[in-house]
Amino acid sequence: MVFSVRHSRLLLASAGIALIAGQAQGQIQTPGTAPARGPDAPRETPPAADPQGDAPIVPDAEFDKALPPLSGDINAPLEPMPADTTAPATTPAADAAAQQPITPGTLPPPPAVDSALAQPLEPLSTFNTEPLRSVADVKDEDAPDIRYTNEVRGLDPLGLTDEFNSLSALREGKGKADNATQVAARGREDEQLAVRLMKSLGYYDASAISTIETVPGAGQKIKAIVSATPGQQYKLGTIAVKADPTTPPDLVRRELPLRTGDPIEALRVQGAEANVSLKLPQQGYPFVKVGERDILLDEQTARGDYTLPVDTGPRSSFGVLRTEGEPVFDLKHLNVFPRFDQGELYDNRKADDLREALVATGLFNGVGVQPVRTGTILPDGTEQVDLMVRQTRGPAKSLSGGAGFQTGQGVTVEGTFTNRNRFPPEGALILGAIAGTQQQGLSGTFRRQNAGKRDRTVTFVASALRANYDAFEAFTGTLSGRISYDSTPIWQKKFTYAYGFELVGTNESVFDFAENDRVRRTYGVLALPGQVQFDTSDNLLNPTRGYRLKLSLSPETSVQGSVRPYGRSLVEATAYYPVSDSLVIAGRLRAGSIFGIARDDIAPSRRYYGGGGGSVRGYGFQRLGPLEPESSLVPDDKDRDEVKDLRPIGGRSLNEFSIEARYRFGNFGIVPFIDGGNTYESSLPNGSDLRFGAGIGGRFYTNFGPMRVDVATPLNPRPGDAKVALYISIGQAF
Repeated sequence: MVFSVRHSRLLLASAGIALIAGQAQGQIQTPGTAPARGPDAPRETPPAADPQGDAPIVPDAEFDKALPPLSGDINAPLEPMPADTTAPATTPAADAAAQQPITPGTLPPPPAVDSALAQPLEPLSTFNTEPLRSVADVKDEDAPDIRYTNEVRGLDPLGLTDEFNSLSALREGKGKADNATQVAARGREDEQLAVRLMKSLGYYDASAISTIETVPGAGQKIKAIVSATPGQQYKLGTIAVKADPTTPPDLVRRELPLRTGDPIEALRVQGAEANVSLKLPQQGYPFVKVGERDILLDEQTARGDYTLPVDTGPRSSFGVLRTEGEPVFDLKHLNVFPRFDQGELYDNRKADDLREALVATGLFNGVGVQPVRTGTILPDGTEQVDLMVRQTRGPAKSLSGGAGFQTGQGVTVEGTFTNRNRFPPEGALILGAIAGTQQQGLSGTFRRQNAGKRDRTVTFVASALRANYDAFEAFTGTLSGRISYDSTPIWQKKFTYAYGFELVGTNESVFDFAENDRVRRTYGVLALPGQVQFDTSDNLLNPTRGYRLKLSLSPETSVQGSVRPYGRSLVEATAYYPVSDSLVIAGRLRAGSIFGIARDDIAPSRRYYGGGGGSVRGYGFQRLGPLEPESSLVPDDKDRDEVKDLRPIGGRSLNEFSIEARYRFGNFGIVPFIDGGNTYESSLPNGSDLRFGAGIGGRFYTNFGPMRVDVATPLNPRPGDAKVALYISIGQAF
């Protein structure tokens, strides 16, 4: 029965399809009657109301009565369809007429063809292909020139006006637009900007609207106004952290600096979450992952309940180093660099320090240090984490140079060629040359950095130097060795040291008091210099607080006719006090002594001298201290400036002090200073006859240290001392 119903309905559907097809065929056979479409099409007249309305075409009772009787056997064959007695009967004559061919003239003639349609098409090259231009596209001199001003209201109380203006589309347009539509579009963009900025401060009900007003009496000038309404500010309600247990138990919550009642400000929330990502890896959790926060806002209380999921990962300890990539260093040398021991609680700052120390060798194009899980659980419950060191080899050779100038010392230019890994690992060969107005020389250096211990350096130097100063002229050959444990910009140490040896052969001009003239003598010197330093300053190159104490001691033997042992000592203290963020007071005290030998038995190049950029500024290089006697001037020199022509002869002791006020603004600085000191013939400084110099300096701060230019003048000069001295170099004076 069900199937029969469906079959009858299929027939009705088929009839409907046939009816539609017949209508379509009629339309096709009638040319010129296709319905017009588009905005220019004539509007159709609505059909007259159907009098039958929504009443069924065939009543249900009549439809059911017309259905054939249905069998209860669903497997029975279908009954034949009864003949349709309602269809009109056709006669044989009608059927015969339908088979006859169409006689001309029985159909209406086709409409006349438009003569324009019969013409050939124009070539494509003759068509104007320039696209239509809107008002906004017009850029020529005849285009409308819209000038506008803009204003934002409602953001001043929130302190957002400056930030809004820096990002505003209206401001970016600089008061010019092609048309008012463009101004309106910029205003809508600024609406969204204002809302985003207000929401960033917790005003989640914020709204903004832009309006355009004409400016009376200003021609085409208009004014665009963005009015912001912040609404109420939402604040933090409950704060929940979803994380696995940690050690200590409140570690994650402690490192999330958010409190109930704090405004829900984007920067505050993001900064707190970043603090979790920063601090947990410093306390044993290298694999921490901060999830997506959830804040549920309540309009009634203006509170937002905050939930933060955190995957802390395992609590970890340092394991061993691994390496891959291009092998610059093997594992044995890599293990010189870490500042942690195996089994120590993981701290990513020490992993970063390892990477920076490798970068500082200058032998890598790229180097990475990444923690790797091992799954090994140690007795303290932490998981061992190894560090994977990925190496990419870089160039080992480089050229460098420098230049400086000091009054009394002249211009100095230096250049070096360095192969930093000529003798692996980190065995460098350095060839240097110096050329200046008063010194020239060559040197070769072997230097091994990180020699068995991080920042321990072994150095051997062979050099030949000619120096021509007022105090002496010398041809010197030196062979020296040194072991030092030094501070670096990456790791500034409180305690450093250095010790070594020097073999010096020198031929120098020296003033002979017996002959009252300068003579040349040859000296051989064996020295065992040593140095220790204690440093609490905050920066190696540009300290702003703390102090430094340095002691140098060198037992020496001078061979010049006979062997004469003696000792050289020097003590220096510097201190730095920050008055404010931009002003630092710096001071220096220095005293030196040579004992166990007479001054005239010491090679002039090994004596103490005062004056110059690293000593008492305002005086020439090595000009402070004892001078040749006036009797050494020849009679022909009587008309000359006698004191100026007297050359220094050096002393066995010195004392110096300096004080500076280092004022910095941005990358520049001004440094007024005053220096004082002198050099003495005695083995101990006596503090008498101090000479003072004062001046002002300029600083330009770079990432490798400050560039220094100092100008100074002597305050109590001797006859013949220069009135102004200039010093140019790299680094602070002390």
